[in-house]
Amino acid sequence: MAITSYPFDDQAVTESQWSRLIRELSSGVVASADSAAFKVTADSTGMNVKVQPGFAILRGHAVHSTAVETLTIEAADTAARTDAVVLRLDPAANSIQLVVLKGTPGQPSPPLTQTDTGVFETRLAWVSVGASVTTVTANNITEARQFVRTFTGTWWTSTRPASPRLGDLGYNRSNSAWEFWTGTGWKDLAPSVTWASVSGKPAVFAPSAHGHAWSEISGKPSTFTPSSHAHNWADINSKPSSYPPSSHSHSWSSITSKPSSFPPSTHYHSQYLTSGSTISWANGSKKPHNNSASGSGTWYAVWVEGDGTFCRNTSSIRFKENVRDFEVNPDDVLALRPVIYDRKDQAREDGTVKEGRKGEVGLIAEEVEPHLPWLVNYMNNEVDGLRYDLLGVALVPVVQRQAAQIEALSERLAALEAAA
Repeated sequence: MAITSYPFDDQAVTESQWSRLIRELSSGVVASADSAAFKVTADSTGMNVKVQPGFAILRGHAVHSTAVETLTIEAADTAARTDAVVLRLDPAANSIQLVVLKGTPGQPSPPLTQTDTGVFETRLAWVSVGASVTTVTANNITEARQFVRTFTGTWWTSTRPASPRLGDLGYNRSNSAWEFWTGTGWKDLAPSVTWASVSGKPAVFAPSAHGHAWSEISGKPSTFTPSSHAHNWADINSKPSSYPPSSHSHSWSSITSKPSSFPPSTHYHSQYLTSGSTISWANGSKKPHNNSASGSGTWYAVWVEGDGTFCRNTSSIRFKENVRDFEVNPDDVLALRPVIYDRKDQAREDGTVKEGRKGEVGLIAEEVEPHLPWLVNYMNNEVDGLRYDLLGVALVPVVQRQAAQIEALSERLAALEAAA
């Protein structure tokens, strides 16, 4: 017979006929896409996964699981691999079983076997098996379930499917619109859009590039003052051949090839200090007293304080208070060692070296400090110089002691002469 039809009452239907009929409904899990039917999970309890209960169709054959099934994952390799958890239809064994397909390290997940009459597999999940791991965690599971085709039909609002699944699609004749089930309600597949329902629209619209004929423009002026604009240098006629620079200035940082230092030109200073406790008539002439120095009256030695202030050396009692004797040990003065020395060379900013003065005579401040520290000047908490002007004060007790010794010797000599 060339034409066969089935199934009908009192008619035997073979497995292959029934399978061919039902497979047109597709193979997969029979449930909503957001359900837990045949969902694969892991809870870090070892090398195993768990498969939730569910109902599924594979090429016209049904499988129904009513309890959680635990599947063992083979021991990890030294390199990572990807296994697959599948439902396997084996017509020869008349069964559908849960199976773990072991992957090959460094290769994609194992392929499915899907034949028309023999073994047929549908994937439920991928399992990432890391190198040398001993536990499968929830993060190692990747969802891979396929679901049977969602319901498609035609209905009125009052006759919608009573138990729709996520994604079910149909044409609603009550409002002449396609709609689908979101899991919580029916939603228009292509809802009508009005200007009021559009969100995020701009308040104004800039016109696109366009043009207007000159004759179409109204209210245009009869003449046009040129706006600020520019011309190419080559387009300008009768330009001069050269341009004297106008008065201008340059910042110091913008000047190139400037020297690193500037020797001062010949000059003099007419007045260093002007008021207060400073000397208003001090100047930089550097003239010796007997070399026609200008001015008359008393001449003073000038001191420079630590902050750079000039002042004259005064000794009058009217500048002093709390005057008391100061004991100086003559032996400390006699312990001083006069020396002759050379000044060290000094490097200038321009890289040259200024030779130090040779053959200077004086004292070493560090040698004076243990004996007469009040003669020593300090800078930055270091010994720096000496108050040579106070050295005469230090010599007074030495001279006084010598004077006393001479007087005592004179008296003894006179006594000896008188006795003779």
